[in-house]
Amino acid sequence: MLLVGLPGSGKSTWALGKAGLLSSDGLRELLADDPDNQNVHALVFRVLRDLLEHRLELGRPVTYVDATNLTPYERRPYIKLAELFDGEIEAVFFDVPVEECIRRNRGRGRVVPDDVIRKMAERLVAPDLKEGFSRVSRASKLHK
Repeated sequence: MLLVGLPGSGKSTWALGKAGLLSSDGLRELLADDPDNQNVHALVFRVLRDLLEHRLELGRPVTYVDATNLTPYERRPYIKLAELFDGEIEAVFFDVPVEECIRRNRGRGRVVPDDVIRKMAERLVAPDLKEGFSRVSRASKLHK
């Protein structure tokens, strides 16, 4: 399950406590002792994809990938892995207005600058079945 959304959209809160959770922030903290360290971006996502591949090799039933995954380009490697292992891949889209994400973000311990969230919002492309997803769901509709 590939989580898609802006910082502050609720991805990590939704995924909290789920078995098989791979978090880009968690890996930044594990690898560089700092979840804000963007200098290890490439390494973090290489390790994340390696861990996902190992979980698929082991036949784990569900893995949650908690990262922003804003564009089809960023999501493509995960779709390719699902295809390689003949697995299903679902996008869970956290479709939350940018101003609400900014409001929520300001109340967190780790705050992403407002302008960064706005720039990310400009890049955000809603996931679509045409990308190769088995299913696309909206998180706001999952728990009503």
